[in-house]
Formats: sequence, C-alpha cells, structure tokens
Amino acid sequence: MEQTNKKKYRPNVAAVILSAKYPLVCEFLIARRDDIKDVWQFPQGGIDEGENAKEALFRELKEEIGTNKVEIIAQYPQQLKYDFPQTVAKRMYPYDGQSQTYFLVKLKPNAKIKLDTKHPEFDDYKFVKRKEIFDLVTFFKRPVYQKVISYFKKEGYL
Repeated sequence: MEQTNKKKYRPNVAAVILSAKYPLVCEFLIARRDDIKDVWQFPQGGIDEGENAKEALFRELKEEIGTNKVEIIAQYPQQLKYDFPQTVAKRMYPYDGQSQTYFLVKLKPNAKIKLDTKHPEFDDYKFVKRKEIFDLVTFFKRPVYQKVISYFKKEGYL
C-alpha cells in the first residue's frame, strides 16, 4: 500500500489591524502571546465548521482582543499556508500548519482593546509602524506577513 505524506492545514483567519487613526497614521496592532515567551503576532484563529471567513474573523477578534468593532478594508486574494516549527507542531496536532485568509481591517473609533477575555491568548499589545512588525513577530510567520503587507501596500492600502 502506498503511503501518503500529505500535510494537513488548519483553516484559519488572520487580521492585519490598523489603528482608528488610519489613513492619517498607519499603525499596526500586534499582540504578544501569553503561552509562548516573547512571541508577537497578528490576531488569528481557526474557522469553525459551518462558518465563513468573515464570520470567523469577527468571532476571533472578539475572543482574542475583546472587540470586533472593525471595518474591513481589503482581503488578501488567496489563502496562504505556512508550516508550524517542530516545537509548535506537537501542540497543534493533527495539523502540520495553517491555511490562512488575511483581512486588512481598521479599528472603529469607539473600539476598545481588552485582552482579559474569557480565554486570554495575549498578555500585551501595541501599535507599531510597518518596519517594526518584522523585528518583533515570530520567525516562522515573517514570510507570510511580508507577502501580505507587500500586497496591501502594492494595492495602495498602506
């Protein structure tokens, strides 16, 4: 019998969140995970069965940063995949990585970030300039983040 080594990717959404000051000021929200030391990332999460990407986006934002008061500016045109490093893969079994749908969103002026949610995933957040993102985010997400940010910049959103 032939053995297949097909990788399994978890369906996921990710939010590139701009502050409410956009477009006058272009600042990105990144958050520090509370379960892995000094890992910063964009908010993201799994797409549940029967849910579409936009529904998952709003649910995940509410669960992770305490607000889903955002305006969708754009969506990356295809899903992007990345593999987990070995240290993360063990915790995410049976998945080998994630297949992500990226949204560029802007916080509404009345949105309040609240990290002490029912199941906290982050213990800190900050707004940073575009060049700072890549100094802070975890190594295995940088290539996907660079592709997404470059696309949104090329399309004139950033």
